[in-house]
Amino acid sequence: MRHDLVLTAPGVLLVPLEAAHSRPLLALIDDDLWAGMTSPVPRSVDDMDALVRAAHDEPGRTAFAVLADGGEVIGSTSLYDHVPAMARVEIGFTYYARRVWGSRVNPACKLALFTQAFDEWRCARVALRADATNGRSIGAMTRLGAVPEGVLRSHRVRPDGTRGDTAYFSVLADEWPAVRAGLLARLEP
Repeated sequence: MRHDLVLTAPGVLLVPLEAAHSRPLLALIDDDLWAGMTSPVPRSVDDMDALVRAAHDEPGRTAFAVLADGGEVIGSTSLYDHVPAMARVEIGFTYYARRVWGSRVNPACKLALFTQAFDEWRCARVALRADATNGRSIGAMTRLGAVPEGVLRSHRVRPDGTRGDTAYFSVLADEWPAVRAGLLARLEP
């Protein structure tokens, strides 16, 4: 859905995802970076524009472009499957430029997203998921302090048509203060 929400955290600015971000986002993507996503690897600006339109068309999804200090596009992430009546949301559709992997970017983005979910939207639960073979993403969720909930077998269809398992993690409202403290500690200079 379209939105005007802007989120900030140390070193990053999350702005509404727009077609103007398609070209710089496309420049970040390669086959390995995109592994684990459910959509085919975008190969052209038109492909990326289609993904932006799909994000706008999906109810309950708040999609962002991730900007570094200075305004450079370094990735994208979303809050999605937001169900206010159930006080829950998921974080996903996340990818970053390889050069920021292992940096403060992911913890900063997660701090901004969790803050929005728990402190502004008053969610009771924030979930995260990844293809069960995506060790890098699973490791990142574990470092955030998210609790593993299990694996949903044959939960998704990969772009090549094969079935994939999904590893689920979550953070609950009463766990948020400890997760926030951990994220803030990771963001200290």
